[in-house]
Amino acid sequence: MTDAEIKALILELIGEIAPEADLASARDQDDLREVFDLDSMDFANLIVAIHDRTKIAIPEVDYNKLFTLGGATAYLRDALSQLNAGDA
Repeated sequence: MTDAEIKALILELIGEIAPEADLASARDQDDLREVFDLDSMDFANLIVAIHDRTKIAIPEVDYNKLFTLGGATAYLRDALSQLNAGDA
């Protein structure tokens, strides 16, 4: 997946969790929890949704790496490349 595809996936999932969210307002450096008013349960649901769609297991110790759109994109890009390398 490209970075653009990963960002689109993250925003799609946020839209499912928080339908009232203005997805166009997301910037790489913004805290997703603040911009989209995600509480801890919403954020946990986002982590589960990411896992369901990508099969990437995200340990709780790494949750802070997914707080921003840019951080989540980088984390998922790296995890997907490792996952794909394991498939080769």
